[in-house]
Amino acid sequence: MKTLYLFISLLATTVSFGQPIKETIAKAMDKLETDAQFKHAIIGFTIVDAKTGNSVYEKNSELGLAPASCQKVIISAAAFELLGHDYRYKTEFGYNGKINDDILYGSLYLSGNGDPTFGSWRWKETNEATIVKKIRDVLSKATISAANYFYTDVMKWGSQSLPDGWVWQDIGNYYGAGSYSFNWHENQYDIVLKAGKKIGDPVELLSAAPAGISTVLNELKTAARGSGDQAYIYCAPFSNVIVVKGTIPIAADSFIITGADHNPSASFRQQVVPRLGIKLTGALDQNAALNNKMEQQLYTFISPPLDSMNYWFLKKSINLYGEAFVKTIAYEKTTSGSTDTGVAIIKEFWRKYGIERSAINIIDGSGLSPANRVTTNALVLVMQFAKTRSWFPSFKNALPEMNGIKMKDGYISGVRSYTGYVKSRSGAEYTFAFIVNNFDGSPGTVREKIWNILDLLK
Repeated sequence: MKTLYLFISLLATTVSFGQPIKETIAKAMDKLETDAQFKHAIIGFTIVDAKTGNSVYEKNSELGLAPASCQKVIISAAAFELLGHDYRYKTEFGYNGKINDDILYGSLYLSGNGDPTFGSWRWKETNEATIVKKIRDVLSKATISAANYFYTDVMKWGSQSLPDGWVWQDIGNYYGAGSYSFNWHENQYDIVLKAGKKIGDPVELLSAAPAGISTVLNELKTAARGSGDQAYIYCAPFSNVIVVKGTIPIAADSFIITGADHNPSASFRQQVVPRLGIKLTGALDQNAALNNKMEQQLYTFISPPLDSMNYWFLKKSINLYGEAFVKTIAYEKTTSGSTDTGVAIIKEFWRKYGIERSAINIIDGSGLSPANRVTTNALVLVMQFAKTRSWFPSFKNALPEMNGIKMKDGYISGVRSYTGYVKSRSGAEYTFAFIVNNFDGSPGTVREKIWNILDLLK
């Protein structure tokens, strides 16, 4: 009898604890919706008990909303399952032709398989200096001091480097970098600027244009002190023109903005080939390589494992990595290497785990497109799924910590989103997803208001 009374007492305590949390969140949400910034907004919010998966609070949980970078958790978890936590990319270096008296009567080749870390500064083994040294050592061992050409194979995944749906304002900037079968230096470059002496003055470009760009149209102006980086780069794949517009603050003598490199192959040849200590007897004609193939492999570059790449994908929200993961999934499963194929495979994967395809209505691997639609319920199901997998510690470690919560955030124009895990002072554990679309005013104040809601779960 005492055991029965104890069980009833514990059950009553659980119910009384759960009801106030739900009511507290509901009241806070009612108040949030009366805020002028959210007058015309749409909000989706889902909270579940992390241990049981039982619902704690739902609002528009099955409504598809633009998720911004919270979409990355969907791609991350799928990549862990479909590729494996220890998946590594391979970039092959070799040649065709014959070597005679230290001269290669043929061409040198780098054939990529989509490695987004090749040339990245985030790992010692991937940085430019390491790669240059390795290629020099390999050429020395092979006794090659001259060759006809040096090719990089960029067409294995086809010519479309960008997903459909990305907007013009994004694709020239570093976060809008496309994904190729051969990537270099995370497909980005820096432009160094110097502000004018007074507001409205033109801004001076201090650095040269990246490889493959013949014209830079500089329309930048000097703005007030403290105005921040309001400069945007406009450039598209296959274009040789860059337009730079917007403003940078006054008194900025060395102001850096970062662009998307839409010709990483040309950048590699420009930055690396002259440092290899070899003589090239012919022009670097990339198109001619389409009719030639590597005959002899000399070395294979191996990327860091996927869980290491995923750390940066989630922690620093690197769009390129997500786009590469999607294409890699497609290439490994079908050899097509297209974004559309990869997305279809990922949506089918999640369908098998109970998430309807229409609840993950996405078209890219990073969340950059404003046309993506995801429900908060789908995000929570993905986060709950991750908790059951052996790779979960790596996944959770990669989530940024902000406002005292391990969670992924997302932001594009008019969108703020968060999904993650939180533990309350009483020991309750929650998994949640919050998305707001079409808010008004400052993204910073919207963030603070959302965080105030999430604080109620602590």
